[in-house]
Amino acid sequence: MILLDGKKTAADIKEEIALEVRNLKDNGKKTPHLAAVIVGNNGASITYVNAKVKACERVGFESTLIRLTEEASEEELLNEIAILNIDKDIDGFIVQLPLPKHIDEQKILMAVDPNKDVDGFHPTNVGKMALNLPTFISATPYGILELLERYHVETSGKHVVVLGRSHIVGSPMSILLSQKRKVGNATVTMCHSRTKNLKEITLQADIIIAAIGIPEFLKADMVKENVTVIDVGITRVGDSSKKSGYRLLGDVAFEEVAKKADFITPVPGGVGPMTIAMLLKNTLLACERANG
Repeated sequence: MILLDGKKTAADIKEEIALEVRNLKDNGKKTPHLAAVIVGNNGASITYVNAKVKACERVGFESTLIRLTEEASEEELLNEIAILNIDKDIDGFIVQLPLPKHIDEQKILMAVDPNKDVDGFHPTNVGKMALNLPTFISATPYGILELLERYHVETSGKHVVVLGRSHIVGSPMSILLSQKRKVGNATVTMCHSRTKNLKEITLQADIIIAAIGIPEFLKADMVKENVTVIDVGITRVGDSSKKSGYRLLGDVAFEEVAKKADFITPVPGGVGPMTIAMLLKNTLLACERANG
């Protein structure tokens, strides 16, 4: 069994990006600049955004953090987005989700300039991704592709089962892995809450991507020998023995599934760190596109 180490791979990618940034600076070119907008005081969101700001510092990017209160109106947020869209110094920006309930998430995502949408959530970029055109691939699916490529996991002709159909992970993964691309050419089955005979399907899978948000859902009796398992789930579960008072669990019962797997991602330390690394990669791409 080989552990798909997202922490190490993400660190390698950041080193590669830092080198590119140094080259840009040495040649008198613009330093990539990523902005993040956060609304309210969601603890997990603040942690994620702070990690993104730190990652920017590490690779030599400029970064800007815009914080709005929980009570901020939809109009205020749209105004901030409008300013970022026309600010030539900002190469890419993200609006941290989830947003407070009084703000229409879809309306906000639609307002972001697709050329600065380094999260890859704008319908223009989703459409280009589906057509296999050059675009920003959203960071989590992009990170999964990168992990599979760097560990030389063969996908061509394989049966991939995707558990979950979210717009952020499940749906794009099913499209990307079926496309003609280096990490692709797979036969993909997407499963969800209405899928019947799920265990029969997962037992046929060469590669399983679990992204349903149910802790330890995928058990050893649901996978065949020599499977590759990508665990996208991350759930906080109370644990009084931990200093934090909780532990993190993925969608896969890791200890039992790992015994049958050829490749598997841990939680934490698998897909999570890759997401931030690929967001940086998208920002570098946005900067290069805008500034030639």
